[in-house]
Amino acid sequence: MNNVNEQLGASETEAEDALFPIRTVATITGVNAITLRAWERRYGLIKPKRTDTGHRLYMQEHIDLVQRVTELLEKGIPISQVKQKLESEASMHAPEPASRAGVTRQSDQWHIYQRRMFNAVLRFDPAALDHVYNETLSLYPIDLVTRQMIIPVLKQLGERWQTESGAIAEEHFFGIYLRNKLGARFHHHAAQSRGPVLIVACLPGEQHELGLMLFSLAALDLGFRVVLLGANLPLRELHIPVARTEAAAVVLSGSVALDADRFSRELANVTEDLKVPVFIGGDAAVRYSDEIVAARAHPLGNDVASALKRIGATIGFKP
Repeated sequence: MNNVNEQLGASETEAEDALFPIRTVATITGVNAITLRAWERRYGLIKPKRTDTGHRLYMQEHIDLVQRVTELLEKGIPISQVKQKLESEASMHAPEPASRAGVTRQSDQWHIYQRRMFNAVLRFDPAALDHVYNETLSLYPIDLVTRQMIIPVLKQLGERWQTESGAIAEEHFFGIYLRNKLGARFHHHAAQSRGPVLIVACLPGEQHELGLMLFSLAALDLGFRVVLLGANLPLRELHIPVARTEAAAVVLSGSVALDADRFSRELANVTEDLKVPVFIGGDAAVRYSDEIVAARAHPLGNDVASALKRIGATIGFKP
């Protein structure tokens, strides 16, 4: 969920460079392989890489594109018009020509917000962070602020780890700031939610929980109730909060590398014991999609909106 996950640096680069077969993409996105091939051949929407033998291989950007196409179709846009819509969106995010330097599009405004937040982090300036964060939240919903400002800044900071002195301190400073802000918003919204309960936690070994907090806030905004258990939760501990809260589902997320065989066995035991749907998000959902499906759990991928929509459909809750 980690275009919403906080695990940055090497693991994120590996996830972006990874290639996935069509069956994995179909599992994550819910779009079957026949449809994916049709979108490629008939409409030119997706252009996967090819092996020497002609098999299709997809990157994370292809998975994100499939999920965006699905969103447009659900809004009533005909498949024949989707490519034009995507091209229009891409042009909106292109740099302005010099002759129109005085015209600021919305995408440019987000770049300004990102730069202000990024520079505030570099100065270790919490007052400046507060100013830009509060300004954007006064104008836009939190899911848009997360997608357009917070996540890009997290990625920028993660890219500095390998080359810049002080980059780890910068990322830790920003992480603590966000935990405080998101924690306050989480507790405020949690008291108002009345929908089905989701148990939300990081997979074993995953210490980064910012992405999970961002997902939880988006879930609360849609009316779910969320029990947030944080980082590095042993799977064997899940049955207690599920039973005591009468939870409708469990959502786990992570980006760390796992022992695939052990993860598959433990997850299979959990899904059998809990008797409620178990969803896996973050890079782990892409990397271990086969193991997740074999354990009768549900891989979600990294897109928060698509993930929440799929959870709601599975448990019969319409936000």
